[in-house]
Amino acid sequence: MRVIGIDPGSRICGWGVIEESAGPRTIRHIDSGAIIVNVKHPLPQRLDQIYHGIREMIRRYQPEEASVEAVFQHKNAKSALVLGHARGVAVLACVHEGLPVYEYAATQIKQFVACFGRAEKIQVALMVKTLLGLPELAMEDAADALAAAICHLSQRKMIEALKRLAPEKAVRR
Repeated sequence: MRVIGIDPGSRICGWGVIEESAGPRTIRHIDSGAIIVNVKHPLPQRLDQIYHGIREMIRRYQPEEASVEAVFQHKNAKSALVLGHARGVAVLACVHEGLPVYEYAATQIKQFVACFGRAEKIQVALMVKTLLGLPELAMEDAADALAAAICHLSQRKMIEALKRLAPEKAVRR
């Protein structure tokens, strides 16, 4: 299973691709980085850069699912709206490439990766480095995107394990 994680941002949109594989390391880092947009451009052009950048990464790395950090709150209302636009085009890019999109709160991602829902960014980056066996820390936005992908694979494994343990008629929605 190959997953792209996305940490949406209107200036820097982090992305990271991981793959679940057999062997001693069950999760493998494929690649990660960030789409850095020109902040001097108007918002519609920046959103276009994010949209096309995400589509390019999906086409290049062929993930099967996408994990996107959900935005629930922000200190500034205007910033939250702009971030919502960036997140929307990232999700749309995934949908247009045929990927199912899964959303996780930042606290949920941090809980899965760093075992603490209020972990600092450096703690998340250090855990991502450790979990993926990276030679160095990933850049902040890429580390957050990789954390979202790791969270998704962990969540997926848990749901699959529960389905195996419980008869289907016992699982209620």
